Amino acid sequence: MKKLIYNISIVVLVITTSCSEEFLDTKNLYEKSLENYYRTPTDIDEAMSGVYNALYTAGVHSDESVAANLLSDMMLGGGGPDDRSAKNVDSFQDPEEDTYGDLWKETYNGVTRANTIIEKVEEVDFTSFFDTDEEAVEFKNQTLGEAYFMRGFLYFRAAKFFGGMPLLLGIDDDRYAPRASYSETFAQIASDLKKAIELLPSTPFGNIPTSRYGHTNKWVAEAYMARVFLFYTGYMSNIEGQATNDLPLADGGAVTKANVLTYLDDCIANSGHRLADDFRNLWPYSYVNTGAGTTVLPWAETEGLSWVGQDGHSPTFGTGNYETMFVLRYSTTSWDQGQQYNNRLPLFFGIRDNSMVPFGQGWGWGTVNPKLWNQWDDEDPRKVGSIIQVGQADQGTDGYAADKGDHETGLFNKKYTTIQHPDPDPDGEDGVKGMFYFLYEMNNGDPLQLWAAQDFIYMRFADVLLMHSEISETATGMNLVRNRAGLGDVGYSIEAIKEERLHEFAFEGLRWFDLVRWGDLESAFSGNVAVRNSGSDASYSVTYRPETKGLVPIPETEIRLLDGVYKQNPGW
Repeated sequence: MKKLIYNISIVVLVITTSCSEEFLDTKNLYEKSLENYYRTPTDIDEAMSGVYNALYTAGVHSDESVAANLLSDMMLGGGGPDDRSAKNVDSFQDPEEDTYGDLWKETYNGVTRANTIIEKVEEVDFTSFFDTDEEAVEFKNQTLGEAYFMRGFLYFRAAKFFGGMPLLLGIDDDRYAPRASYSETFAQIASDLKKAIELLPSTPFGNIPTSRYGHTNKWVAEAYMARVFLFYTGYMSNIEGQATNDLPLADGGAVTKANVLTYLDDCIANSGHRLADDFRNLWPYSYVNTGAGTTVLPWAETEGLSWVGQDGHSPTFGTGNYETMFVLRYSTTSWDQGQQYNNRLPLFFGIRDNSMVPFGQGWGWGTVNPKLWNQWDDEDPRKVGSIIQVGQADQGTDGYAADKGDHETGLFNKKYTTIQHPDPDPDGEDGVKGMFYFLYEMNNGDPLQLWAAQDFIYMRFADVLLMHSEISETATGMNLVRNRAGLGDVGYSIEAIKEERLHEFAFEGLRWFDLVRWGDLESAFSGNVAVRNSGSDASYSVTYRPETKGLVPIPETEIRLLDGVYKQNPGW
């Protein structure tokens, strides 16, 4: 199989300044600067890699997928007795002062890089690098569209957690600017997404080269406009008590419900994205054939599953993956090269201290709340397609050894967990290793838990359909998602939408933000759960603190650095 190579490096720009002395006032021929960079398509590709690199955060709780899952009601803290940080995040306790510090830091690393691209590319004529003027214009528009989208995306990622953000929109903007209001922040996010939609080409997904997989496009921008619209209008109405039906724009206009439905209609009709035939084929556990006839997960083979892969519409895995729209790509690197370049969901949320084929061991964070399992209809294949039950022979978990950690419920997430299997070559010496070690022909010898190169999915087409139903208050999109799971049609109601989103997107980092925007936080965290804490029976419960308004604390180092410019979020 073709080896997949990830480019997650960034270009380090050494910005030079001139001196008044004549002998130093010369053109720098060796270092890249604002004056001589951003001039060629190669420069732009390298600089754009730097923007995307800001998606990776070194601090584990600054990783959106980890933090949002721990905050949600469907996952418990878990881990071992020493994993206090996970338990603090899960129970809304005051964490360490910089628990979310890297999320703040990387937001502005990425925003600054995007700002520089936006300003410098506007000045450049790229016609000499292309056969036609039209191609040069398309390249510039693609570049600017991606930069605007990523700036909006990064601000949205941060604002969902922190609230209003300092809005730095140019190279020379004041680093010490105060925080904008919640509405001002979202107005800028919406304006950036709107520009991205207008600039990016309407190229169907099937015509976008697989080499561009992981980059944004018009369809992703349209989908995110809907996600931002729902989050902002829901938050303002249900948390702030200021009912609103529009998403403001920075210039004083607004994105209306009708505008958002137009974007979603365009995405549904013209993007080329579609639902995978089977929900379960979206996840690596459905990878049955390893090239040597080895069955990774007997249940997957029995169910006739076949992984769609994670390399876009490449036909390597059947017809390819047309459902996934925007992802965070990962590598398999050693610990000292940056743990953030591995997908930490399988590492931290994997089954604690149990190494079984097909499931490798992890740290046992984010054990699954049995409330989810118990209220989920057994006839819905997404139930067993999302949750691992221990002690099940057909699931490969009959060898599970209990009492290895805290908040044990016998249930773990199946979407993002380490998948392992023996070397398909019976004469090989590699033994049992992670699936991606074999799949991508990796050669590092790090432990299994560092071989997690599974994409984290930010947006998939099922969400486009469910958002369309929620905004239009019609059941069509919702029923398409239900029908894919073999379930019958239901009439539209917000209660039906809530249940459908819970079951379709369990453990994908969306549940917490849905609870926030619906105003359902207090009701979601109620009652006690029977658990095992390192071998002892215990009771688990969490009380949400409404004074926090669904926000996490601003990093204290940022507050001290700016000496009073920022005010800490309420409740922290």
